[in-house]
Amino acid sequence: MNILLPLDDSPYSEAALQAVLERAWAKGTRFYVLSVVEPFHPEYAGWHTSYVPLALEAQKELVDAAKVLVEGAGRLLEESFGKGCVTCEVMEGYIKDKILELAREWPADLIVMGSHGRRGFTRFLLGSVSETVVTHAPCSVEIVKLPHPDGCERDTNLAEKAH
Repeated sequence: MNILLPLDDSPYSEAALQAVLERAWAKGTRFYVLSVVEPFHPEYAGWHTSYVPLALEAQKELVDAAKVLVEGAGRLLEESFGKGCVTCEVMEGYIKDKILELAREWPADLIVMGSHGRRGFTRFLLGSVSETVVTHAPCSVEIVKLPHPDGCERDTNLAEKAH
């Protein structure tokens, strides 16, 4: 089985990584840990050309941080499931596109990713990577949500109010 694990530096991605680590996977399962850094657009630097080198340096720092992230996740996966079963990569591009492209080319049997849990107008403006991946992936997709801070108490409170 091929498991694609797209990560960013959010707690949602951490939850997805933990969900993968907590499972017993079949022998021979391979993991592909991916982080995607959005491309730098020179127009973001504004009218001042002196900002372009600073923006390019910031882009390099994002790529370097993503490399540290995927390599750390890769080490954890290899500790749990054995050496040689993990590929780690950082790509530059549009997140949705790169996840779907890799899922097709590798090919992935399952994508496990975190949900950022955006709602309402923010979701409308920013779009939803997980929604796009679920809709267009060539394989099954598991979206891992963060546990609700109230946990089971939330259900208990609803049951008490019903009586």
